[in-house]
Amino acid sequence: MEHRYLGRTGLKVSELCLGTMSFGAATDEPTSHAMLDRFTEAGGDFIDTADVYSIGGSETIVGNWQKQRSRDDLVIATKAYGDMGKASNDGGAGRKHLRSAVEASLKRLRTDYIDLYQIHVFDDATPIEETLSTLDDLVRSGKVRFLGASNYAGWQLQKSIDSARLHGWEPFSCLQPLYNLIDRDTELDLIPVCRNEGVGVIPWSPLRGGWLAGSYRRGMEGPPPGSRAETKAKETSRPWDADADERTWRVLDTLHEVAEKTGWTPAQVGLRWLMDRPGVTAPIIGPRTPAHLEDHLAVVDLRLEPEHAERLTAAGDKPKPYPFDLLDRFIRS
Repeated sequence: MEHRYLGRTGLKVSELCLGTMSFGAATDEPTSHAMLDRFTEAGGDFIDTADVYSIGGSETIVGNWQKQRSRDDLVIATKAYGDMGKASNDGGAGRKHLRSAVEASLKRLRTDYIDLYQIHVFDDATPIEETLSTLDDLVRSGKVRFLGASNYAGWQLQKSIDSARLHGWEPFSCLQPLYNLIDRDTELDLIPVCRNEGVGVIPWSPLRGGWLAGSYRRGMEGPPPGSRAETKAKETSRPWDADADERTWRVLDTLHEVAEKTGWTPAQVGLRWLMDRPGVTAPIIGPRTPAHLEDHLAVVDLRLEPEHAERLTAAGDKPKPYPFDLLDRFIRS
């Protein structure tokens, strides 16, 4: 497995990141440990979790596993923000919560430091300066090595970068956004900001919650039983047609055609396309089973032909909203 620098930092990470959201939920601890073993055997060292995954259970599983390994051989990322209790300051990105959250994560992860500490979602109730100065303190204390953000809008990310630069604080080195063959709005603002500012990109949901894994095909009238899409629909009352539109089917048709021509699985095609996108450092794979993991790991040895990548990209293209459509007409380079 190849390794890439995380943004403009000197930190190298594997080209795939192992996401652990299912650990402690759909995936039990012994299976989780076996998947972590297999990932590192394949050359992976980049592991992502969050304090809210299984309400701390995912971090605990990762911590129990890594305690038997060489800590310096791993790049462990986690996230803070989520409501972890009933007290008024048990969530958000304020100083009080972040200082408590990092100590709790360090304890569950059974480590003295976190390689990449990320704000899970932008906190509109807390001044950016409070969040950033607190994060800077955590880096200076040695409890955190690098900083990142997840689920930020373009202006929120840019303002955070500018504020850190103004005050001499540690900047965000990484962004964790939603990005895949179907969900491409990240390309409008966020990817340009990251590329311009030297921020690494580690996309979550690279297979769109299973949509790009091979089970979804044109003509379906509802999500497969037991799928993530079915669970999401029940939890959010989101109608099937909101996701299953003509553009989605066009992308899936092209995905399956490319998979048939290459002999790869649809998941491998979708992952490889994302790995090769401008600005992307490492997609976060989220396998729930060892079989899923094996399928994902095989992608590191595969390469898409340019014409296949272009077909996949074109299938998901859609008209840009203002002002992006207008600005494209004035590009000079």
